[in-house]
Amino acid sequence: MTTLSPTGVADDADDAAALESVIDTIIGPQAGEVDSTGAYPRAGLQALGRAGLLGLVSATEAGGRGGDLAAAAHVVERLAGVCGSTAMVVLMHYAATALIEAHGPKDVREAIAAGEHVTTLAFSEVGSRSHFWAPLSTATADGGAAARLDARKSWVTSAGEADSYVWSSRPLAAAGTMTLWLVPAGTAGLHVAGAFDGLGLRGNGSRPMTADGARVPLSAVLGDDGAGLESAMTTALPYFLVLSAAFSLGLMEALTVEAGAHLSRTRLAHLGQTLAEQPVQRAAYARLRIRTDQVRAFLGDTLAALGAGRQDEMLRVLEVKAVAAEGAAEVADGAMRLCGGSAFRKELGVERRFRDALAARVMAPTTDALHDFIGRVSCGLPLFDGEGT
Repeated sequence: MTTLSPTGVADDADDAAALESVIDTIIGPQAGEVDSTGAYPRAGLQALGRAGLLGLVSATEAGGRGGDLAAAAHVVERLAGVCGSTAMVVLMHYAATALIEAHGPKDVREAIAAGEHVTTLAFSEVGSRSHFWAPLSTATADGGAAARLDARKSWVTSAGEADSYVWSSRPLAAAGTMTLWLVPAGTAGLHVAGAFDGLGLRGNGSRPMTADGARVPLSAVLGDDGAGLESAMTTALPYFLVLSAAFSLGLMEALTVEAGAHLSRTRLAHLGQTLAEQPVQRAAYARLRIRTDQVRAFLGDTLAALGAGRQDEMLRVLEVKAVAAEGAAEVADGAMRLCGGSAFRKELGVERRFRDALAARVMAPTTDALHDFIGRVSCGLPLFDGEGT
């Protein structure tokens, strides 16, 4: 099994080397263009697929690498420090893959494992916005063996680019709040409903989608009708929250390293000293380093809690994205200040990472929503209103 040691070094040297090779030869050189043009990072994804990294969390029985959440976090962290758009696409792919591994058909699992199939989550909706747990999408019976899906999804990463979508709707017939479906990209009635011209993550293809009478077989249900929220919370959400934290950490690490390099190479000629030799700048840099290391430690403890099945594992999972998202915004702002006018130029990559770092705050569940969840869990309250009544 591909895992990570507590120090963050991949135990599988081949996977680690493959990742760095793809980053150095394809993803890194194209990161600036992906950001400036908003182009989907297709070449990088194809290279990750050939390297076996799109099948990282797929089971070995399906032909995948059998990697765990820590291994996925390492990949997302490294990608985020280089190209946030590529990292977000892979993050959503891994989160959706976790659900497909648990409930999906063999042929799709094998295609993902082979690196030939990109999938993603389609949860957020126009009507309920970031409240992904309250879908307004409908699923209605269409004959005896199919269902009709109708929806207005607000943000779908890899919209129009993914090979499949893990799609949420209200239940078909059962009690409950959500049913999950595996919807192939070519399904009739499925449409990309707009473009994406965002502040950051400009190449992640996060666009609105609609389903207008999209017909899928009843066998496309992932799990049981009405049980989608439980599946989302127990399978997809830990992947999404932990990998979101890894995403933020990757940006923080890259920003901190770049800020340190800037201080070391930039000189005050009239003093004959570098910026690193100035106490005010050193102190500011130290704050960036400390904040980044704090988030790394918190992410490590979250992974340890999940690995050991600790009593606080749910609390840690809810906390980790909030901790990392706010940390990334702080470090990004600090790096912009510390690097001064140089940070506003494209060549440093600081302003690009600054923009990318702000996304985690507003991606569902948002930091504010997570604070409410954390407060509920800490106070012994149900996670959602009406639960358990």
